[in-house]
Amino acid sequence: MSQAATPRKTYQDDPNIQRRRWIILIVMNLFTFMSTLDGSIVNIALPVISKTLNLPVAQTEWVVTSYLMTICAAILFFGKLGDIIGKIKIFKIGMVIFIIGSALCGLSHSLPFLIASRLIQAVGASMTMANSQGIVTDIFPSTERGRALGLVGTFVSLGSIAGPSLGGVIVSALGWEYIFWVNLPIGILAFIFGVRVLPKDYTKLKVKIDSQGSLLFTLFILALFSGLLLGQQYGYGDTRIVAALILAVVSLGVFLWVESRKENPLLQLTMFKNPLFSLSITCGFLVFVGNFCYNIIAPFYAQSILNLSPFHAGFLLMLFPIMMVIVAPLSGALSDKIGSELLTFAGLVVTVIAQVGLANLHEGSPIPLVGLWIAMLGFGNGVFQSPNNSLVMSRIPKTQLGIAGSINSLIRNVGMVVGITVATTTLFGVMSSEAGHRVTGLIPGQPDIFIAGMHVVFMTSACISTAAALLTGFRLWSSRRGQRLRTKQA
Repeated sequence: MSQAATPRKTYQDDPNIQRRRWIILIVMNLFTFMSTLDGSIVNIALPVISKTLNLPVAQTEWVVTSYLMTICAAILFFGKLGDIIGKIKIFKIGMVIFIIGSALCGLSHSLPFLIASRLIQAVGASMTMANSQGIVTDIFPSTERGRALGLVGTFVSLGSIAGPSLGGVIVSALGWEYIFWVNLPIGILAFIFGVRVLPKDYTKLKVKIDSQGSLLFTLFILALFSGLLLGQQYGYGDTRIVAALILAVVSLGVFLWVESRKENPLLQLTMFKNPLFSLSITCGFLVFVGNFCYNIIAPFYAQSILNLSPFHAGFLLMLFPIMMVIVAPLSGALSDKIGSELLTFAGLVVTVIAQVGLANLHEGSPIPLVGLWIAMLGFGNGVFQSPNNSLVMSRIPKTQLGIAGSINSLIRNVGMVVGITVATTTLFGVMSSEAGHRVTGLIPGQPDIFIAGMHVVFMTSACISTAAALLTGFRLWSSRRGQRLRTKQA
């Protein structure tokens, strides 16, 4: 089969589409926000769900992990499918499936039904996540692409980070079912607008889907996530955990070997030969690992150490997404004018400073100081995310925008899971060492043991973000050096 694209015209040539491009962006961002939000909002509701359904917390954690696993397993497939049959078509179908899954989640009265509903919801989420960035890159001209992708990145990060804070407010005021039901009016409204404003697909590929690659990648994700997430509960010395992680490594190796030999693979490995794409993807992954270290630890610190109610803790943690809402669109617009390299570096420097500040908090830290470091973390992420997303998508051919966007979303979701794993493994490891016995939860009356673990977790996330800052610093130096060489040659 030929892989030649069949573009009759582009979205940027159509004045009707250009007139409504910002409305299209709003529709996509609503679903981007909801689908990412539902990956983290459930965390703070797990104790309530556990009590309501009479289940141990360890079992209810699968409400979160099943969602993330399904998204990561399916996202490359739907990104490639979007390139083949149309990104906008897949996005619309995903909207419907996500709304249905959300309704079923809110109606659930048993764990199996809730997990099954979450799987449906995750399929819809992966369809929208995989194609949203590709659609934006297709529709917006290069002079506005940074700002548009910046807004997508803003809503992605907002959804990821706002979960604990927004979830705390909703659960306290309405009940756990409403963290799913809140999607219904927003989702239905967005779908109605989507049907009216989203254009038909112009660019498609004449290829068959890579079923072999899809199955191998799904096996890799399931084995990896099972090993990482179950390892937190039972320890990584367990034979079954080790076997799962070995299976993940082997299946990834086979997947890459198969993909490198296929004419039309699920994953075009040649994309990673572009150093700008690879470096930007790596930095995005590291930042999400660091963010989810914060996302796991901060609610426990706010509620159990500072003794704030879920409602007030939610408002304190909301400083992160509020700063992102303000800063990320400005950063995206600025990147269209001055380039992205300097902004990504500056954002990561601020992020590292904020994480070091969080690592020095203690039981008696004043609330304004805690809020300052949280706000700075949101500011740094807001400066970084928009330009980095623009760098990821700007060098990709139009016929590969769906798969490139799905890779970006995949890396983000894997970063979330790795961040959760790093945070919990480090926290409980340090706490166990301090307590002299195995610890898998907070110890009543001994906040100092949690604080010791929290300090190490935040210093670890600061080191991870420092690695990303060094990479972006190298990218900035390379870009400036290339500009000087071109100037001399001219």
